[in-house]
Amino acid sequence: MTEASLANINGQQVLVLREGTSRSRGKEAQRNNITAAKVVAESVKSSLGPLGMDKMLVDGLGDITITNDGHEILKEMDIQHPAAKMMVEISKITDSEVGDGTTSVVVFAGKLLEKAETLINQNIHPTIIVDGFVDATAQAIEILNAIAIKVSSTDKDMMKKVAMTTMAGKLVSENKEYLANLAVDAVMMVSQKTEEGYKADINDIKVDKKAGGSMGETKLIEGLILDKEVVHQGMPKRVENAKILLINTALEIEKTEYTSKINIERPTEMKAFLDEEENMLKAMSDKIVATGANVLICQKGIDDIVQHYLAKKGVLAVRRATESSMEKLSKASGAKIVINIDDISPKDLGHAKLVEERKIEEDKWVFIEGCKNPRSVNILIRGGTDKVIDEAERSLHDALCVIRDIVQRPYVVAGGGAPEAEIASRLRKWAEKLRGKEQLAALSFAEAMEVIPTTLAENSGLDPVNVLVAMRSQHEKGEIWAGVDAFEGKVTNMAKLNVYEPLAVKEQIIKSASEIACMLLRIDDVIAASKRGGGPSPPRPPMGGEEPEY
Repeated sequence: MTEASLANINGQQVLVLREGTSRSRGKEAQRNNITAAKVVAESVKSSLGPLGMDKMLVDGLGDITITNDGHEILKEMDIQHPAAKMMVEISKITDSEVGDGTTSVVVFAGKLLEKAETLINQNIHPTIIVDGFVDATAQAIEILNAIAIKVSSTDKDMMKKVAMTTMAGKLVSENKEYLANLAVDAVMMVSQKTEEGYKADINDIKVDKKAGGSMGETKLIEGLILDKEVVHQGMPKRVENAKILLINTALEIEKTEYTSKINIERPTEMKAFLDEEENMLKAMSDKIVATGANVLICQKGIDDIVQHYLAKKGVLAVRRATESSMEKLSKASGAKIVINIDDISPKDLGHAKLVEERKIEEDKWVFIEGCKNPRSVNILIRGGTDKVIDEAERSLHDALCVIRDIVQRPYVVAGGGAPEAEIASRLRKWAEKLRGKEQLAALSFAEAMEVIPTTLAENSGLDPVNVLVAMRSQHEKGEIWAGVDAFEGKVTNMAKLNVYEPLAVKEQIIKSASEIACMLLRIDDVIAASKRGGGPSPPRPPMGGEEPEY
């Protein structure tokens, strides 16, 4: 029985919680949560920025992941502490919402909690700190929007700059310009103009990867790649000016739902039975050929006899395509997915310039290229090893996300910690107008904002104190975009270096980090149940001399 599970009521001890339950309260609980969050922040801090270091993560099965993506690092770590898990959660949400800033949000949240811990040690109540942080967050977002640069939703040049910025510190940095161009073209192809502005769904961009070759062989397919091969050897392996039919039904004789028997007494009856079955299958292939289709993609199986007749008519067929591939191919080629073969017509066909089976390393894949106005496209990533292309996929995902952010919300800010330094400078002036202890919380928030430029400086081998002094000086003079140039090792105008980031990413970082910090600061009691196998044991009647269990 633990001390946490006991309560004194009128001088009697009553067992309230299960035996083995741990409990921490007050400053002890806050300190434990803050420490756990700070440890998580420290674990990814060294990977921030263009010169940040990579992490090697080895899971329980011995599989290795090498990355400097904050979300991937935290996802692979076996984190148990509940407060630390909340830090992992904000990284995950940031990745799903804006695609970038997953390291920055964790580092900033850790710094906010570190500053809050200092205030708590000065006997400032957590509620006052939370109020100060909430007001400072609103002010920071207002400042950020005031300094943001408006661009066009179709400005490919700016999109390329933003994509190159997000890939600058990745393993693919040597090919960042080439990959940025591919990412921009891909997003622009799938984006659509609506009454509310442009919209882009990166789920319409299918990314495949295959080890072998070089990163420079990565290519954008204006269509789709199917990791399948042509079903029959007699079928053509290359079809130009393809007319594509998509079928979501099996081209086979359906089995009855109930058990049935056919009594055959003479050989002629057997032959008639087999002939009828073949005629039914031939009728299926004739209906397909009658539409003018020369490429068939089937989501289910294709009988051998149907394959034979389609091959004789020169139709290229693929079976067992996934549902997501069918949907993407429909968007890419303009074909309609047919459910009933009796309802097919030439109007259901999609079009592509070329459909071809190609051998990629040891596998055969079908490439569907040259679709007119595709609403779904495919990127094939090549690289020397599986580890390289895995990291390239993560980097390309970030690039696609930040480009989408600009398409949907066309505002950018310069990088290199410049916006954080400008927000910190203006927040300090704003905080001077506040009264009471909330001013200390707001000032602490401003100081925490500077963790991004100072971390960039540390990871670049610079003296963070000297860099911070230089940045504060330039921002006081009105140099809004003065940030850390990691490659040259100095403070300079990051806009002139074409280092830009989406406004949406910065907003998400500030909001998410502030929310998680405020949530953890409000916690003053942590009750952790014991980990025991099986369900809870049924209550037993109290015996003599024992107190009842609740």
